[in-house]
Amino acid sequence: MIYLDNSATTYPKPQSVRDACALALRTSANPGRSGHELSIRASEEIFRARQAAARFFNAPSESSVIFTLNCTTAINTVIKGLLKNGDHVVVSELEHNAVMRPLERMKAQGVSYTAAKVFAGDNDRTVDSFRQAINMRTKMIICTHASNVWGIRLPVERLAALAHEYGLTIAVDAAQSAGVLPIDLMDSGIDYLCAAGHKGLYGPMATGILVVAGDKIPEPLTEGGTGSYSVSFEQPSELPDRLESGTPDLSGIAGLRAGIEFVSRKGTDKISAHEFMLIKRMYRGLEQDKNIILYLPEPEPVHYVPIVSFNIKNTDSETAAKLLNRYGIAVRAGLHCSPAAHRAFDTAEKGAIRISPSAFTSVRDIDNAISAVRKAAREVSKA
Repeated sequence: MIYLDNSATTYPKPQSVRDACALALRTSANPGRSGHELSIRASEEIFRARQAAARFFNAPSESSVIFTLNCTTAINTVIKGLLKNGDHVVVSELEHNAVMRPLERMKAQGVSYTAAKVFAGDNDRTVDSFRQAINMRTKMIICTHASNVWGIRLPVERLAALAHEYGLTIAVDAAQSAGVLPIDLMDSGIDYLCAAGHKGLYGPMATGILVVAGDKIPEPLTEGGTGSYSVSFEQPSELPDRLESGTPDLSGIAGLRAGIEFVSRKGTDKISAHEFMLIKRMYRGLEQDKNIILYLPEPEPVHYVPIVSFNIKNTDSETAAKLLNRYGIAVRAGLHCSPAAHRAFDTAEKGAIRISPSAFTSVRDIDNAISAVRKAAREVSKA
């Protein structure tokens, strides 16, 4: 099988990630709850992971790094922990349901939102669109760094400057960008960074990161044991304990630490260059076929991440993906948990097929995928 669904989760994982997960299971116990050697070793591993993430994102401190179940949990922590009755937020028209569903639910609590139009390849118009969506009740901008469907990059640094100009904060969904695009929290102005551990950071599933760079700490989604201040019934006020209740996934966090170190060693710029070389090759191979629909120009690094989404004429994306699976090509099809992004490109009914490479994808993989897609397109055209 040729795996090209890396925007969902990267596969395979580096050997160092698999080793770190296994070592944590073999040699560690519950961190922060006991004074014996196994517990101390676990606490040290988690601190190493916090240090690795803080260095990678240039976070304000290690304590500002919060480990979560996934990027969705990080986003929910920000939305539900900071917004209150009467607040308004600005989002983009390309948001994942990790942003849209909690905002929809919070309408019942008096929270409202406006979706700003995104102009692919024109950051000036995109920023102006966000500016026009701000009103007197706006408290925050919440937006994706890069669309999980179309790969369109949002100018988050400029949006952060816009937010601060109006006295707002900004939260960024970096599920598709962390590990692929450089993110510097001390320079970008991002107040809350939400990242998936299992995608571009090459960690295991069920790992995520919330970095609190802003002044206000969100209210916790859950309260409980933290291994600190145990005499009190009150949740600790300091980070990271305030937002990390319950026994952590030590093996997952150890694997995430190894994944971040893997990306750091290879270099985000080199990984991105490799993936863009592949995705451009894919795009050029597909655009030659009149039976394949491409919705955007060839992706360039300044405005996109290395993703290509397309459809085969006269069929829906899921049927086409099943054909590709018969040829040994694993892709993502359907609505990608992001119906807003599909409505923006009029693909809400048939979805789209997404190709997303990784650091382990080869030129041969891409060439085989091009051949398979074109075979599938011919098969559909003859049906």
